[in-house]
Amino acid sequence: MEPRASVTSFKDIPVRRWSLRSSCSLPYGSFANSLASLAPDAEEKPAISPKRAYVTMFVLCYVNLLNYMERYTIAGVLTDIQKFFDIKDSTAGLLQTVFICSFLLLAPLFGYLGDRYNRKYIMIGGLSVWLLTATASSFVNESQFWLLALLRGLVGTGEASYSTVAPTIISDLFTGGKRSIMICIFYIFIPVGSGLGYITGRGFASLTGDWHWALRITPIMGAVGLILMIVLCPNPPRGAAETHGEGVTEQSSYLEDVKYLLKNKSYVWSSLGVTALAFLTGALAFWLPNFLSRARVYQKLSDKPGDSSDSYIFGAVTVATGILGGALGTSLSRRFRDKVPNADPLICAVGMLGSVPCLFITIFVASASIPATYVFIFLGELLLSLNWAVLADILLYVVVPTRRATAEALQITVGHLLGDAGSPYLLGVISDAIYPGSPDRNFDSLKYSLLLCPVVGIVGGVFFVVTAVYIAEDRKAVQQLLGEEPQPPQHPAPEPSVELSNRGNV
Repeated sequence: MEPRASVTSFKDIPVRRWSLRSSCSLPYGSFANSLASLAPDAEEKPAISPKRAYVTMFVLCYVNLLNYMERYTIAGVLTDIQKFFDIKDSTAGLLQTVFICSFLLLAPLFGYLGDRYNRKYIMIGGLSVWLLTATASSFVNESQFWLLALLRGLVGTGEASYSTVAPTIISDLFTGGKRSIMICIFYIFIPVGSGLGYITGRGFASLTGDWHWALRITPIMGAVGLILMIVLCPNPPRGAAETHGEGVTEQSSYLEDVKYLLKNKSYVWSSLGVTALAFLTGALAFWLPNFLSRARVYQKLSDKPGDSSDSYIFGAVTVATGILGGALGTSLSRRFRDKVPNADPLICAVGMLGSVPCLFITIFVASASIPATYVFIFLGELLLSLNWAVLADILLYVVVPTRRATAEALQITVGHLLGDAGSPYLLGVISDAIYPGSPDRNFDSLKYSLLLCPVVGIVGGVFFVVTAVYIAEDRKAVQQLLGEEPQPPQHPAPEPSVELSNRGNV
C-alpha cells in the first residue's frame, strides 16, 4: 500500500495510513479489504500523545460549554426581549428558529469539509465568525429586531462548523470505553451550557439593568477559547484511535457518503430519534422559563411575567440533570453494552418514553404548585439527558471514520430542520392561535401548546426501539472493516443493513 501525498497545505499532513480501498480496486467496504490484513510491520505509535489528547479534550469541552451558553442566553432574557421589541410569542420564537436554520443549512457543508480537510482550521474559522456576530447582536436597538434575527442566524453559522467537527476529533483521540467516557463528558456540557446560559443571561441582565449585556459575556469567554484552540488543539489522522495512530484514508464522493449512510439502518432510525429529541428539548428549553413565569402570575404569586428566579432555578435544574443524566446514561451503556448488544438504543427509548408522563404532569400541575412543577421538570430532564452521550457514541461506532463528519452533519441537519428549528416557533404560533388577542389567557394558551411535546416524545421512543433491531449488525460491520473483530472463517455472517460485499463480483 503506497502512502498518498497531499497536494495542498490545507489538507492534513499525510502520514502512513491504512486505506479503505485495495490495489485490486475492490469497492469500499469489501471484506477482502479488511484493515487487519494491512497492518504495518513497524511498531505502532499513537499519533497524539495521551497528555495532549486530554488537553485537547479540555479545550473542546470548554468551547462546547460556551456554544450552548450562547444558544440559550436568549431564552433566559426572553421576556425582556419581548417587552423591548413589543413582539408576540410567535415572533419571539423566530429568534431560535433563524439560529437553528442557519446552523442546519451549513452543517452538511462543514461535514463535507470535515471529512476531507484540516478540521482544526475549520473550527477556528467557525468560532471566529461566532464571536464577531454574537458580539454584534448585543448592540441592536428597539427598531432593529430584524438585525437581531439576522445576526442570530450568523451565530448559528459559526456554531455549525464546531458542532459538526469536534465529536469526530474526540473519536480519533480515544477508543473503546475511554471514548465513551470522553463523549459523555463532552455532551454533558450541552445541558450544563444550556443551564448556565439561562443563569448568566438573567444574571447579567439583572446586574446591569440591560438585557444586551446578557449577550456579551459568552463572546468574551469565547475569545479565550479561540486562543486555546489555536495553540493547543491538534488535527489527528482520521481513524487514528481504531488503527493505533496510523489513520484511515478513503477517496469517495459526497454522494457515495450519503448513499452509505442511507443504507445504514441504525444511523437512519437513530437520527429520527435525535430529531424527536431535538424537537422536544428545543421547545422546552425555549418556553419553559416563560411558562413558569406566567404560572406565577396565574397563581397570583407575581404581578407580571418576568420573574428572574425562574431562569435561575430552571438553569440550575438543567445543569444538574445534564450532569446526572449524562453520567447515568453512559454508566448504563458501559454496564450492559457487552451483555446486551442493543442496550444503547433501548436506554434512549426508556429515557424518551419515561419522560412523557413527567411532561404531562409538569404542564398541568404548573397552575397549582410551582415547587411540584420543578420536581417533574427535574425528572423529565433527567430521563431525556440519558440520551445525549449514548446517541453520540452510537453514531461513532456504526459509521466508519472517514464518513463520521458527514454523518454528524446530516444528523444535525435533519435533527434541527425537523426538530428544534421549528418547535419554538410552532409552539408560539399555536399559543397565539388558541386565545388570540387575550393577554389574560396567555398562560392557558401556552400550556395547551406545550401538549405537543409529550406526543413527540412517544414517537421518538418508538424510533429508538426500531434502532435496537439493527444496531448489533451495523456495529459489527464497522468492527470487521477496521479489523477490531476477527471475521468468522468459512461461515459468512448474515448481511447487515450496510452493504459490505462486492455485489458486482458475486
